[in-house]
Amino acid sequence: MHDTLPSQLAPTGTLRVGINMANMLLVTGREADGSPLGVAPDMARAIGARAGLPVTLHPYPLPGATADAMSAGEVDMVLIANEAQRAKTIAFSPAYCEIEATYLVPSGSPIAALEDVDRPGTRIAVADRAAYDLYLTRALKHAALVRVEGLPAAAALFVEERLDALAGLRPALIENAKAIAGSRVLEGCYTTIQQSIGTAPGRREAIDFVADFCREACRSGFVAELLARHGVQDRLTVAS
Repeated sequence: MHDTLPSQLAPTGTLRVGINMANMLLVTGREADGSPLGVAPDMARAIGARAGLPVTLHPYPLPGATADAMSAGEVDMVLIANEAQRAKTIAFSPAYCEIEATYLVPSGSPIAALEDVDRPGTRIAVADRAAYDLYLTRALKHAALVRVEGLPAAAALFVEERLDALAGLRPALIENAKAIAGSRVLEGCYTTIQQSIGTAPGRREAIDFVADFCREACRSGFVAELLARHGVQDRLTVAS
């Protein structure tokens, strides 16, 4: 490890890591002291241990706020989805796990497949600035996105406004479907959300160190072990 790596990873001497609390697959609860519990916090602590740095976890309620904290210099690292818009200001590692994004449609919907969604007049509820919102903003040609903060609020809006579809991560939508009578989750996915580790652009040693850590964590079975430890192995896939 190069002598300059610790200062690139953590200029203050402590690795400050932003954690997106809205991802219920990667943050599955809180420790007794209130700190985040789950795959993402464990990944953060493992990186700190590898680099020989103390770690502090900084929870944020939504992914957009987590990304903003990184861009503003409030934290040194974030564990969020690697997305093209975010990559303009954050240097992302290779993915360590993947989650399918798809749609939920209401009872009686004529929408039978993913390709049926992007049509004029279709309104889609979506969590504002989630990775799949950023993706759909670029990809959709005809359907309209109706944004609100967080997936729970998007699900409520979908029901209250009788929208045509709800965009989200497959595991969360499966849970939503249990509470919305007659609704169904579409087969397939319009994108795969890749969860990565983001650091500050321009810090080459730090970027390379985190990238190598992620590749090894996937190869060695460490990520698979974390998914099993936190009971999400059936809903997340280790990145290849």
